[in-house]
Amino acid sequence: MEFILAHHTRNPFQAFIDLRRDIHRHPELAFAEHRTSALVAEKLRSWGYGVTTGLGGTGVVGQLVRGTSGKRLGLRADMDALPIHEATGADWSSCHHGVMHACGHDGHTAMLLAAAQRLAEEGGFDGTLNLIFQPAEEGGGGALKMMEDGLFEQFPCDAIFAMHNMPGHPQGQLIFRAGPMMASSDYATITLHGMGGHGAMPHRATDPVVAAASVIMALQTVVSRNTDPLQPAVVTVGAVHAGQANNVIPATARLELSVRALDPQVRVLLQQRIRSLVHSQAESFGVRADIDWRSGYAVLVNSAPETAQALAVAQAHFGTDQVVPDGPMLTGSEDFAFMLEKVPGSYLLIGNGSGQEPGACMVHNPAYDFNDDNIAVGAAYWVALTRSLLS
Repeated sequence: MEFILAHHTRNPFQAFIDLRRDIHRHPELAFAEHRTSALVAEKLRSWGYGVTTGLGGTGVVGQLVRGTSGKRLGLRADMDALPIHEATGADWSSCHHGVMHACGHDGHTAMLLAAAQRLAEEGGFDGTLNLIFQPAEEGGGGALKMMEDGLFEQFPCDAIFAMHNMPGHPQGQLIFRAGPMMASSDYATITLHGMGGHGAMPHRATDPVVAAASVIMALQTVVSRNTDPLQPAVVTVGAVHAGQANNVIPATARLELSVRALDPQVRVLLQQRIRSLVHSQAESFGVRADIDWRSGYAVLVNSAPETAQALAVAQAHFGTDQVVPDGPMLTGSEDFAFMLEKVPGSYLLIGNGSGQEPGACMVHNPAYDFNDDNIAVGAAYWVALTRSLLS
């Protein structure tokens, strides 16, 4: 902890704070991170990394080899922004209308770059370090795209780690959890086909709106009555589309669902029960149901040995109040889950601020901003982890 406090007082990280704010000012959506990836590649090359671009479209990998060890470590940061109108009022607010860094990926990139520079200049490790700057985490599946382009074939890793900021936790707090940590995320569109008619003569029609209402209510029992109460699951009907006039019974009604689970078996169960329930409800109302099921991100599962190693590094370099060894599971989703299905590793959180602290505003909110004080903490942790695992 001495390194962080002593250096933070002199703020040697100002260059990376400025870089973070520059990225924040120029946000780019999934697979369009051209400026950001070019900036990342330029910095890495200037510090002596071997740089590969174009993986997953706009992904960047920087590789640095020191010593003779055959050990290989991967560290990942995401780079994409969100389609949100910024309302922070910061001097470094987005200059792209309707696009902003509302999830802190600008900060994740800056933390890993700060660590990259120090490791390049000072070394202190023995092995191969692969720094993975990923596009399109926000629903685009950029991790899968990089893997499809041969990420781990070109840059094999014995273990891989990622860090995400988390509002609601004190700034700089490091949060770990072995096993399932973040939920799978699947999507379904349910279309109910009835027979349209005049609102004054419902007996001459087959009303899909009434059927949709019954389906929505029945879906609430999937989690409350079909899943283990100790296994988290979420079924949300986020949108309902039917009709345009109050005296017209429409021919169709459409529901949009978000379905999440923290266990792969529960994920399968949810799909089975939703399909069965929807078709049964539709039949009972004399309508036909079509279900378009789209599988999204997998359950993110941290491997126990790598999580224990990551936790031990934090406990050795930070105060006990700054480390949470068994944090909560989250029902949000992360495509780093796909990387963890291929390579053992761990995904940890860094507190962005709580209460009245700067950074306490939740992610995906127009008022959110990454807490710049985390650049020093996150970079120091990445340096310590690298030196511990590649020793």
